[in-house]
Amino acid sequence: MTTVTPPRTLPHYWRLWAGLPKDLAYLLIAFPIACVTFSLSITFVSAAAGTIATFFLGIVFLVGALYLARIAGTLDLALLRWIGRPAIRLPEWNDRTAKTGFFAWLRALFANAHYWLSLVWTTIVNFIVATFSFTIAVTWFATALGGVTAWIWSPFIPNQDRDFSLSQWVVDVVLHNGTQVDGRTADLAIYVVLGVLFTATLPVVLRGLTWMHWGIARGMLGAFRTEALQREVADLSESRSAAVAAEGTALRRLERDIHDGPQQRLVRLQMDLAAAERQLDTDPDAARKLIAEATQQSRDALEELRALSRGFAPPILLDRGLVAALESLAVRSAVTVRVVSTLPAGTDLPIELERNAYFIAAEGLTNAVKHSGSTAIDLRLSLRQVAGAASESDATWLDIEVTDDGKGGAKVKADHGIAGLKERVRGLGGTLNLSSPAGGPTVLTAHLPVAVATPASAG
Repeated sequence: MTTVTPPRTLPHYWRLWAGLPKDLAYLLIAFPIACVTFSLSITFVSAAAGTIATFFLGIVFLVGALYLARIAGTLDLALLRWIGRPAIRLPEWNDRTAKTGFFAWLRALFANAHYWLSLVWTTIVNFIVATFSFTIAVTWFATALGGVTAWIWSPFIPNQDRDFSLSQWVVDVVLHNGTQVDGRTADLAIYVVLGVLFTATLPVVLRGLTWMHWGIARGMLGAFRTEALQREVADLSESRSAAVAAEGTALRRLERDIHDGPQQRLVRLQMDLAAAERQLDTDPDAARKLIAEATQQSRDALEELRALSRGFAPPILLDRGLVAALESLAVRSAVTVRVVSTLPAGTDLPIELERNAYFIAAEGLTNAVKHSGSTAIDLRLSLRQVAGAASESDATWLDIEVTDDGKGGAKVKADHGIAGLKERVRGLGGTLNLSSPAGGPTVLTAHLPVAVATPASAG
Protein backbone atom coordinates (compact mmCIF):
# COMPACT_ATOMS: atom_id res chain seq x y z
CA MET A 1 0.00 0.00 0.00
CA THR A 2 1.35 3.37 -1.04
CA THR A 3 1.63 5.90 1.76
CA VAL A 4 0.49 9.37 0.72
CA THR A 5 2.24 12.21 2.53
CA PRO A 6 -0.28 14.95 3.37
CA PRO A 7 0.57 18.38 1.96
CA ARG A 8 2.30 20.77 4.33
CA THR A 9 0.17 23.65 5.51
CA LEU A 10 1.34 27.16 6.25
CA PRO A 11 1.27 28.50 9.82
CA HIS A 12 -1.95 30.31 10.67
CA TYR A 13 -0.45 33.80 10.46
CA TRP A 14 0.92 33.24 6.96
CA ARG A 15 -2.42 31.79 5.88
CA LEU A 16 -3.91 35.13 6.92
CA TRP A 17 -1.48 36.83 4.57
CA ALA A 18 -2.42 34.43 1.78
CA GLY A 19 -6.08 35.38 2.20
CA LEU A 20 -5.42 39.12 2.56
CA PRO A 21 -6.08 40.06 -1.12
CA LYS A 22 -9.54 38.50 -1.05
CA ASP A 23 -10.34 39.94 2.39
CA LEU A 24 -9.34 43.42 1.25
CA ALA A 25 -11.21 43.04 -2.04
CA TYR A 26 -14.37 42.00 -0.19
CA LEU A 27 -14.24 44.98 2.17
CA LEU A 28 -13.64 47.37 -0.72
CA ILE A 29 -16.46 45.84 -2.80
CA ALA A 30 -18.95 45.49 0.04
CA PHE A 31 -18.99 49.23 0.78
CA PRO A 32 -20.16 50.52 -2.63
CA ILE A 33 -22.64 47.65 -2.89
CA ALA A 34 -23.99 48.57 0.54
CA CYS A 35 -24.28 52.22 -0.50
CA VAL A 36 -26.19 51.35 -3.69
CA THR A 37 -28.54 48.86 -2.04
CA PHE A 38 -29.06 51.24 0.89
CA SER A 39 -30.06 54.05 -1.45
CA LEU A 40 -32.38 51.85 -3.50
CA SER A 41 -33.95 50.25 -0.41
CA ILE A 42 -34.60 53.62 1.22
CA THR A 43 -36.12 54.83 -2.05
CA PHE A 44 -38.43 51.82 -2.34
CA VAL A 45 -39.46 51.93 1.33
CA SER A 46 -40.12 55.68 1.17
CA ALA A 47 -42.13 55.26 -2.03
CA ALA A 48 -44.12 52.43 -0.44
CA ALA A 49 -44.86 54.57 2.63
CA GLY A 50 -45.83 57.56 0.46
CA THR A 51 -48.17 55.59 -1.79
CA ILE A 52 -49.65 53.23 0.79
CA ALA A 53 -52.96 55.10 0.49
CA THR A 54 -53.30 53.83 -3.08
CA PHE A 55 -52.62 50.31 -1.77
CA PHE A 56 -51.60 48.85 -5.13
CA LEU A 57 -48.57 51.11 -5.69
CA GLY A 58 -47.57 50.80 -2.06
CA ILE A 59 -47.63 46.99 -2.34
CA VAL A 60 -45.59 47.12 -5.56
CA PHE A 61 -42.86 49.29 -4.02
CA LEU A 62 -42.79 47.19 -0.83
CA VAL A 63 -42.46 43.96 -2.81
CA GLY A 64 -39.64 45.60 -4.78
CA ALA A 65 -37.86 46.53 -1.54
CA LEU A 66 -38.18 42.99 -0.18
CA TYR A 67 -36.86 41.36 -3.34
CA LEU A 68 -34.02 43.88 -3.57
CA ALA A 69 -33.07 42.96 0.01
CA ARG A 70 -33.15 39.28 -0.90
CA ILE A 71 -30.87 39.83 -3.91
CA ALA A 72 -28.45 41.97 -1.89
CA GLY A 73 -28.29 39.40 0.91
CA THR A 74 -27.73 36.51 -1.50
CA LEU A 75 -24.94 38.46 -3.21
CA ASP A 76 -23.23 39.13 0.13
CA LEU A 77 -23.42 35.45 1.08
CA ALA A 78 -21.83 34.55 -2.26
CA LEU A 79 -19.01 37.06 -1.70
CA LEU A 80 -18.36 35.72 1.80
CA ARG A 81 -18.18 32.20 0.41
CA TRP A 82 -15.80 33.43 -2.32
CA ILE A 83 -13.30 34.76 0.23
CA GLY A 84 -13.31 31.46 2.10
CA ARG A 85 -15.76 31.99 4.94
CA PRO A 86 -17.93 28.96 5.77
CA ALA A 87 -21.00 28.60 3.59
CA ILE A 88 -24.21 29.86 5.19
CA ARG A 89 -27.32 27.82 4.48
CA LEU A 90 -29.73 29.82 2.36
CA PRO A 91 -33.14 30.51 3.91
CA GLU A 92 -36.42 29.05 2.71
CA TRP A 93 -38.00 31.71 0.50
CA ASN A 94 -41.21 29.74 -0.17
CA ASP A 95 -40.97 30.38 -3.92
CA ARG A 96 -43.18 27.35 -4.55
CA THR A 97 -46.18 29.29 -3.23
CA ALA A 98 -45.99 31.54 -6.31
CA LYS A 99 -47.57 28.67 -8.26
CA THR A 100 -50.61 28.57 -5.98
CA GLY A 101 -51.96 31.98 -6.95
CA PHE A 102 -51.15 35.68 -6.60
CA PHE A 103 -52.71 36.30 -3.20
CA ALA A 104 -51.28 33.09 -1.72
CA TRP A 105 -47.83 34.12 -2.94
CA LEU A 106 -48.30 37.66 -1.56
CA ARG A 107 -49.44 36.33 1.80
CA ALA A 108 -46.47 33.95 1.99
CA LEU A 109 -44.10 36.76 0.99
CA PHE A 110 -45.24 39.15 3.71
CA ALA A 111 -45.37 36.35 6.30
CA ASN A 112 -41.79 35.26 5.60
CA ALA A 113 -39.51 36.67 8.30
CA HIS A 114 -36.43 36.22 6.10
CA TYR A 115 -37.56 38.97 3.73
CA TRP A 116 -38.07 41.45 6.56
CA LEU A 117 -34.76 40.57 8.20
CA SER A 118 -33.02 41.06 4.86
CA LEU A 119 -34.74 44.43 4.47
CA VAL A 120 -33.55 45.54 7.94
CA TRP A 121 -30.05 44.30 7.07
CA THR A 122 -30.05 46.25 3.77
CA THR A 123 -31.55 49.51 4.98
CA ILE A 124 -29.78 49.79 8.36
CA VAL A 125 -27.30 47.16 9.49
CA ASN A 126 -25.25 46.47 6.37
CA PHE A 127 -24.75 50.15 5.52
CA ILE A 128 -23.44 50.91 9.03
CA VAL A 129 -21.24 47.80 9.21
CA ALA A 130 -19.87 48.21 5.67
CA THR A 131 -19.06 51.89 6.29
CA PHE A 132 -17.26 51.06 9.54
CA SER A 133 -15.27 48.15 8.09
CA PHE A 134 -14.42 50.10 4.93
CA THR A 135 -13.11 53.03 6.98
CA ILE A 136 -11.00 50.78 9.22
CA ALA A 137 -9.67 48.75 6.29
CA VAL A 138 -8.68 51.77 4.19
CA THR A 139 -7.14 53.60 7.16
CA TRP A 140 -5.17 50.54 8.27
CA PHE A 141 -3.98 49.74 4.75
CA ALA A 142 -3.03 53.35 3.98
CA THR A 143 -1.13 53.74 7.27
CA ALA A 144 0.72 50.48 6.71
CA LEU A 145 1.63 51.34 3.12
CA GLY A 146 2.54 54.94 3.91
CA GLY A 147 4.65 53.99 6.92
CA VAL A 148 6.77 51.30 5.30
CA THR A 149 7.39 53.54 2.27
CA ALA A 150 8.05 56.72 4.31
CA TRP A 151 11.78 56.48 3.61
CA ILE A 152 10.95 56.91 -0.08
CA TRP A 153 8.57 59.86 -0.05
CA SER A 154 9.58 61.70 3.16
CA PRO A 155 12.82 63.25 1.82
CA PHE A 156 10.84 64.95 -0.97
CA ILE A 157 8.81 67.08 1.46
CA PRO A 158 10.58 70.42 2.11
CA ASN A 159 11.09 71.45 5.74
CA GLN A 160 9.16 74.68 5.27
CA ASP A 161 6.10 72.63 4.28
CA ARG A 162 6.18 70.67 7.51
CA ASP A 163 3.55 72.48 9.58
CA PHE A 164 3.40 69.63 12.08
CA SER A 165 6.11 67.38 13.49
CA LEU A 166 4.87 64.14 14.99
CA SER A 167 8.11 63.50 16.86
CA GLN A 168 8.15 67.01 18.36
CA TRP A 169 4.55 66.61 19.48
CA VAL A 170 5.42 63.29 21.19
CA VAL A 171 8.41 64.88 23.00
CA ASP A 172 6.32 67.86 24.14
CA VAL A 173 3.56 65.61 25.47
CA VAL A 174 5.92 63.21 27.25
CA LEU A 175 8.78 65.46 28.53
CA HIS A 176 7.15 68.91 28.87
CA ASN A 177 10.62 70.55 28.88
CA GLY A 178 10.77 72.17 25.46
CA THR A 179 13.43 69.81 24.13
CA GLN A 180 13.91 70.23 20.38
CA VAL A 181 14.45 67.20 18.13
CA ASP A 182 15.41 66.69 14.50
CA GLY A 183 11.91 66.51 13.14
CA ARG A 184 12.76 65.01 9.75
CA THR A 185 14.74 62.04 11.09
CA ALA A 186 12.55 61.41 14.12
CA ASP A 187 9.34 61.64 12.09
CA LEU A 188 10.71 59.21 9.52
CA ALA A 189 11.58 56.73 12.29
CA ILE A 190 8.09 57.00 13.80
CA TYR A 191 6.44 56.60 10.39
CA VAL A 192 8.45 53.47 9.64
CA VAL A 193 7.74 51.95 13.07
CA LEU A 194 4.02 52.66 12.72
CA GLY A 195 4.08 51.28 9.17
CA VAL A 196 5.69 48.05 10.35
CA LEU A 197 3.18 47.66 13.20
CA PHE A 198 0.17 48.35 10.99
CA THR A 199 1.56 46.05 8.27
CA ALA A 200 2.10 43.22 10.76
CA THR A 201 -1.47 43.51 12.07
CA LEU A 202 -3.11 44.24 8.70
CA PRO A 203 -4.13 40.62 7.86
CA VAL A 204 -5.44 40.07 11.39
CA VAL A 205 -7.56 43.24 11.28
CA LEU A 206 -8.95 42.52 7.80
CA ARG A 207 -9.75 38.92 8.72
CA GLY A 208 -11.52 40.12 11.86
CA LEU A 209 -13.62 42.58 9.83
CA THR A 210 -14.67 39.89 7.35
CA TRP A 211 -15.58 37.55 10.21
CA MET A 212 -17.71 40.35 11.64
CA HIS A 213 -19.57 40.57 8.33
CA TRP A 214 -19.94 36.78 8.29
CA GLY A 215 -21.34 36.65 11.84
CA ILE A 216 -23.94 39.31 11.11
CA ALA A 217 -24.88 37.69 7.81
CA ARG A 218 -25.26 34.31 9.48
CA GLY A 219 -27.64 35.75 12.05
CA MET A 220 -29.73 37.86 9.67
CA LEU A 221 -29.43 36.28 6.21
CA GLY A 222 -29.06 32.55 6.91
CA ALA A 223 -31.68 29.89 7.45
CA PHE A 224 -33.16 29.47 10.90
CA ARG A 225 -32.21 26.42 12.95
CA THR A 226 -35.86 25.40 13.05
CA GLU A 227 -35.87 25.29 9.25
CA ALA A 228 -32.86 22.98 9.25
CA LEU A 229 -34.66 20.69 11.71
CA GLN A 230 -37.84 20.75 9.63
CA ARG A 231 -35.85 19.96 6.50
CA GLU A 232 -34.05 17.13 8.28
CA VAL A 233 -37.37 15.69 9.49
CA ALA A 234 -38.74 15.89 5.95
CA ASP A 235 -35.63 14.16 4.57
CA LEU A 236 -35.87 11.45 7.21
CA SER A 237 -39.55 10.92 6.40
CA GLU A 238 -38.74 10.62 2.70
CA SER A 239 -35.85 8.25 3.46
CA ARG A 240 -38.09 6.13 5.66
CA SER A 241 -40.76 5.97 2.97
CA ALA A 242 -38.13 5.06 0.40
CA ALA A 243 -36.71 2.36 2.68
CA VAL A 244 -40.17 0.88 3.27
CA ALA A 245 -40.92 0.96 -0.47
CA ALA A 246 -37.57 -0.66 -1.29
CA GLU A 247 -38.14 -3.35 1.35
CA GLY A 248 -41.60 -4.05 0.01
CA THR A 249 -40.29 -4.28 -3.55
CA ALA A 250 -37.52 -6.65 -2.45
CA LEU A 251 -39.97 -8.87 -0.59
CA ARG A 252 -42.38 -9.00 -3.52
CA ARG A 253 -39.54 -9.79 -5.86
CA LEU A 254 -38.28 -12.54 -3.54
CA GLU A 255 -41.80 -13.97 -3.25
CA ARG A 256 -42.19 -13.96 -7.04
CA ASP A 257 -38.79 -15.57 -7.60
CA ILE A 258 -39.49 -18.31 -5.05
CA HIS A 259 -42.95 -18.93 -6.50
CA ASP A 260 -41.75 -19.09 -10.09
CA GLY A 261 -38.59 -21.05 -9.36
CA PRO A 262 -37.91 -23.35 -6.40
CA GLN A 263 -41.57 -23.69 -5.42
CA GLN A 264 -42.57 -24.96 -8.87
CA ARG A 265 -39.67 -27.38 -8.93
CA LEU A 266 -40.51 -28.71 -5.47
CA VAL A 267 -44.12 -29.25 -6.52
CA ARG A 268 -42.88 -31.12 -9.60
CA LEU A 269 -40.49 -33.10 -7.37
CA GLN A 270 -43.37 -34.13 -5.09
CA MET A 271 -45.48 -35.22 -8.05
CA ASP A 272 -42.62 -37.25 -9.58
CA LEU A 273 -41.88 -39.03 -6.31
CA ALA A 274 -45.58 -39.83 -5.82
CA ALA A 275 -45.80 -41.23 -9.36
CA ALA A 276 -42.60 -43.24 -8.84
CA GLU A 277 -44.00 -44.69 -5.62
CA ARG A 278 -47.13 -45.85 -7.44
CA GLN A 279 -45.13 -47.49 -10.26
CA LEU A 280 -42.38 -48.95 -8.11
CA ASP A 281 -43.93 -52.45 -8.05
CA THR A 282 -45.62 -52.53 -11.46
CA ASP A 283 -43.05 -50.71 -13.62
CA PRO A 284 -39.63 -50.41 -11.89
CA ASP A 285 -37.94 -48.91 -14.99
CA ALA A 286 -40.45 -46.07 -15.21
CA ALA A 287 -40.14 -45.52 -11.47
CA ARG A 288 -36.36 -45.27 -11.70
CA LYS A 289 -36.75 -42.76 -14.55
CA LEU A 290 -39.11 -40.63 -12.44
CA ILE A 291 -36.74 -40.80 -9.47
CA ALA A 292 -33.87 -39.65 -11.72
CA GLU A 293 -35.98 -36.71 -12.91
CA ALA A 294 -36.88 -35.91 -9.30
CA THR A 295 -33.21 -35.96 -8.38
CA GLN A 296 -32.47 -33.45 -11.16
CA GLN A 297 -35.38 -31.30 -10.01
CA SER A 298 -33.92 -31.25 -6.50
CA ARG A 299 -30.52 -30.17 -7.87
CA ASP A 300 -32.11 -27.39 -9.93
CA ALA A 301 -34.15 -26.20 -6.95
CA LEU A 302 -31.02 -26.16 -4.81
CA GLU A 303 -29.16 -24.07 -7.40
CA GLU A 304 -32.01 -21.60 -7.61
CA LEU A 305 -32.16 -21.30 -3.83
CA ARG A 306 -28.41 -20.66 -3.76
CA ALA A 307 -28.83 -17.96 -6.42
CA LEU A 308 -31.61 -16.32 -4.40
CA SER A 309 -29.57 -16.49 -1.21
CA ARG A 310 -26.88 -14.32 -2.79
CA GLY A 311 -29.16 -11.36 -2.17
CA PHE A 312 -28.80 -11.96 1.57
CA ALA A 313 -25.74 -11.40 3.70
CA PRO A 314 -23.49 -14.48 3.35
CA PRO A 315 -21.63 -15.89 6.37
CA ILE A 316 -18.30 -14.71 4.95
CA LEU A 317 -19.53 -11.11 5.32
CA LEU A 318 -19.92 -11.54 9.08
CA ASP A 319 -16.69 -13.53 9.42
CA ARG A 320 -14.23 -11.68 7.18
CA GLY A 321 -15.86 -8.38 6.22
CA LEU A 322 -17.19 -6.59 3.17
CA VAL A 323 -14.15 -6.81 0.87
CA ALA A 324 -13.77 -10.58 1.34
CA ALA A 325 -17.50 -11.11 0.73
CA LEU A 326 -17.37 -9.11 -2.50
CA GLU A 327 -14.28 -10.99 -3.66
CA SER A 328 -16.14 -14.24 -3.04
CA LEU A 329 -19.09 -12.86 -5.02
CA ALA A 330 -16.74 -11.88 -7.86
CA VAL A 331 -15.29 -15.40 -8.07
CA ARG A 332 -18.78 -16.88 -8.59
CA SER A 333 -19.70 -14.36 -11.31
CA ALA A 334 -20.17 -15.52 -14.91
CA VAL A 335 -18.23 -12.42 -16.05
CA THR A 336 -14.72 -11.50 -14.94
CA VAL A 337 -15.01 -9.11 -11.97
CA ARG A 338 -12.08 -7.18 -10.53
CA VAL A 339 -12.56 -5.92 -6.95
CA VAL A 340 -10.52 -2.80 -6.15
CA SER A 341 -10.66 -1.56 -2.56
CA THR A 342 -8.95 1.55 -1.21
CA LEU A 343 -10.44 1.17 2.28
CA PRO A 344 -7.76 1.82 4.90
CA ALA A 345 -6.44 -1.25 6.69
CA GLY A 346 -8.47 -2.07 9.79
CA THR A 347 -11.55 -0.14 8.65
CA ASP A 348 -14.48 -1.14 10.86
CA LEU A 349 -17.79 -0.38 9.18
CA PRO A 350 -21.20 -0.83 10.86
CA ILE A 351 -22.56 -4.31 10.11
CA GLU A 352 -25.82 -2.91 8.70
CA LEU A 353 -23.85 -0.67 6.36
CA GLU A 354 -21.73 -3.62 5.19
CA ARG A 355 -24.86 -5.72 4.66
CA ASN A 356 -26.55 -3.07 2.56
CA ALA A 357 -23.34 -2.30 0.67
CA TYR A 358 -22.99 -6.00 -0.16
CA PHE A 359 -26.56 -6.15 -1.45
CA ILE A 360 -26.11 -2.99 -3.55
CA ALA A 361 -22.88 -4.30 -5.07
CA ALA A 362 -24.42 -7.73 -5.72
CA GLU A 363 -27.46 -6.17 -7.40
CA GLY A 364 -25.24 -3.92 -9.51
CA LEU A 365 -23.13 -6.89 -10.62
CA THR A 366 -26.25 -8.92 -11.41
CA ASN A 367 -27.68 -6.16 -13.61
CA ALA A 368 -24.34 -5.75 -15.40
CA VAL A 369 -24.01 -9.50 -16.06
CA LYS A 370 -27.61 -9.90 -17.28
CA HIS A 371 -28.13 -6.78 -19.39
CA SER A 372 -24.86 -5.05 -20.36
CA GLY A 373 -23.23 -7.72 -22.54
CA SER A 374 -19.91 -6.89 -20.88
CA THR A 375 -16.79 -9.05 -20.73
CA ALA A 376 -15.22 -7.39 -17.67
CA ILE A 377 -16.54 -5.53 -14.64
CA ASP A 378 -14.71 -3.37 -12.10
CA LEU A 379 -16.08 -3.11 -8.56
CA ARG A 380 -14.49 -0.32 -6.52
CA LEU A 381 -14.83 0.52 -2.82
CA SER A 382 -13.55 3.71 -1.21
CA LEU A 383 -14.08 5.98 1.78
CA ARG A 384 -14.48 9.70 1.19
CA GLN A 385 -14.06 12.45 3.77
CA VAL A 386 -16.16 15.58 3.27
CA ALA A 387 -14.54 18.72 4.68
CA GLY A 388 -16.82 21.22 6.39
CA ALA A 389 -19.75 18.80 6.65
CA ALA A 390 -22.77 20.08 8.55
CA SER A 391 -22.82 17.04 10.84
CA GLU A 392 -20.78 13.97 11.72
CA SER A 393 -23.12 11.78 9.68
CA ASP A 394 -22.21 13.76 6.56
CA ALA A 395 -18.44 13.67 7.14
CA THR A 396 -17.58 10.15 5.91
CA TRP A 397 -19.11 8.36 2.92
CA LEU A 398 -18.68 4.87 1.50
CA ASP A 399 -18.55 4.92 -2.30
CA ILE A 400 -19.43 1.78 -4.29
CA GLU A 401 -18.77 1.90 -8.03
CA VAL A 402 -19.66 -0.80 -10.57
CA THR A 403 -18.19 -0.20 -14.05
CA ASP A 404 -18.71 -2.52 -17.03
CA ASP A 405 -17.42 -2.42 -20.61
CA GLY A 406 -20.79 -3.36 -22.10
CA LYS A 407 -23.02 -1.75 -24.71
CA GLY A 408 -24.32 1.03 -22.44
CA GLY A 409 -27.71 2.68 -22.81
CA ALA A 410 -28.96 1.58 -19.37
CA LYS A 411 -31.84 3.60 -17.93
CA VAL A 412 -33.75 3.74 -14.68
CA LYS A 413 -37.18 2.20 -15.28
CA ALA A 414 -40.01 1.95 -12.81
CA ASP A 415 -40.29 -1.40 -10.98
CA HIS A 416 -36.97 -2.56 -12.42
CA GLY A 417 -33.72 -3.47 -10.67
CA ILE A 418 -31.95 -0.09 -10.73
CA ALA A 419 -35.12 1.79 -9.70
CA GLY A 420 -35.52 -0.47 -6.66
CA LEU A 421 -31.84 -0.10 -5.91
CA LYS A 422 -32.18 3.68 -6.07
CA GLU A 423 -35.05 3.60 -3.59
CA ARG A 424 -33.01 1.40 -1.24
CA VAL A 425 -30.01 3.75 -1.37
CA ARG A 426 -32.27 6.74 -0.80
CA GLY A 427 -33.75 4.98 2.21
CA LEU A 428 -30.23 4.68 3.62
CA GLY A 429 -29.72 8.44 3.31
CA GLY A 430 -27.43 8.08 0.29
CA THR A 431 -27.53 8.74 -3.44
CA LEU A 432 -27.27 6.54 -6.53
CA ASN A 433 -25.94 7.83 -9.85
CA LEU A 434 -26.06 6.05 -13.23
CA SER A 435 -23.95 7.01 -16.24
CA SER A 436 -24.53 4.83 -19.30
CA PRO A 437 -23.92 6.48 -22.68
CA ALA A 438 -24.61 4.48 -25.82
CA GLY A 439 -21.64 2.24 -26.48
CA GLY A 440 -20.62 2.23 -22.80
CA PRO A 441 -19.11 2.17 -20.37
CA THR A 442 -21.85 1.97 -17.76
CA VAL A 443 -20.94 3.32 -14.33
CA LEU A 444 -23.26 2.77 -11.36
CA THR A 445 -22.15 4.68 -8.24
CA ALA A 446 -23.71 4.51 -4.78
CA HIS A 447 -22.77 6.95 -2.00
CA LEU A 448 -23.69 5.81 1.53
CA PRO A 449 -23.19 7.82 4.74
CA VAL A 450 -21.02 5.80 7.11
CA ALA A 451 -22.19 7.22 10.43
CA VAL A 452 -25.89 6.62 9.85
CA ALA A 453 -27.37 3.45 11.35
CA THR A 454 -29.49 1.95 8.59
CA PRO A 455 -32.84 0.38 9.48
CA ALA A 456 -33.30 -1.41 6.16
CA SER A 457 -31.94 -4.92 5.93
CA ALA A 458 -30.37 -6.25 2.79
CA GLY A 459 -32.41 -8.71 0.86
